[in-house]
Amino acid sequence: MLVKEINVNNYITKSNLPSSDYVINPYVGCPHACKYCYACFMRIFTNHEEEWGTFLDVKNCDTPIDKKKLVGKKIFISSVTDPYNPFEKKYEITRKILSELCDVDCSIDITTKSDLVLRDIDILKRLKDVRVAFSINTLDEKFKKDMDHAPSIERRLEALKKLHEEGIKTILFMSPIFPYITKWKEIIDLTKEFVDEYWFENLNLRFPYKKTILEYIRNEYPDIYPEYKKIYEEGNTFYWEVLSYNIEQYCNEKNISYQNYFHHDKLVRNKK
Repeated sequence: MLVKEINVNNYITKSNLPSSDYVINPYVGCPHACKYCYACFMRIFTNHEEEWGTFLDVKNCDTPIDKKKLVGKKIFISSVTDPYNPFEKKYEITRKILSELCDVDCSIDITTKSDLVLRDIDILKRLKDVRVAFSINTLDEKFKKDMDHAPSIERRLEALKKLHEEGIKTILFMSPIFPYITKWKEIIDLTKEFVDEYWFENLNLRFPYKKTILEYIRNEYPDIYPEYKKIYEEGNTFYWEVLSYNIEQYCNEKNISYQNYFHHDKLVRNKK
């Protein structure tokens, strides 16, 4: 990993995401190196020539957060990095930011793949309105290891349980859903006792990782590769339409709180 510290003027950025007003990204880059990560586009804007997942910029900021600006707003941590990547253990940038937000009357959603978030339970309990979302799209550890370098699914599930036991609102972010691979019902049934809400997001394949994912499917799941070609090369949306309907029916039947972000681009356009 190439790690360097950089100075920034502000941690807060206006958000284009459909469900938040501001985003906070304590780092640039992410050691989890998810093969499907849309945030790899950050290389273009940060002048990094290294492969995604091999560099990390640690953001230092001496300017206090403008708390008045955040009153009544929705804050998302983070959109293009994991705020609890392994280097957070050393640098504690996320912990510092959360400490500053303890007396701000705002809503905060934290999304991560790491049980390092448990370190900050003391601060999470002091925040006025916070939810912690864990990204989980499989129960198969082999598939998970093929896709990312983040903590195991078992550790993520245990962290969700611990947060729930501590009275902190939990979200399971089922993202990205891999067609015919992500067993969404099994994940819900296993976790519904300690998850307050589910978010669902479909797998979008963009340049440059589209080729990587499709080659992986062809080699590891040849039986469903023709279906992936229909979805990602021919533009067939039938799978997502059916899945969206099935998720809605199942969650309503089980009285499960959920958000469907399948049409993320459309939601962003509507917000604008």
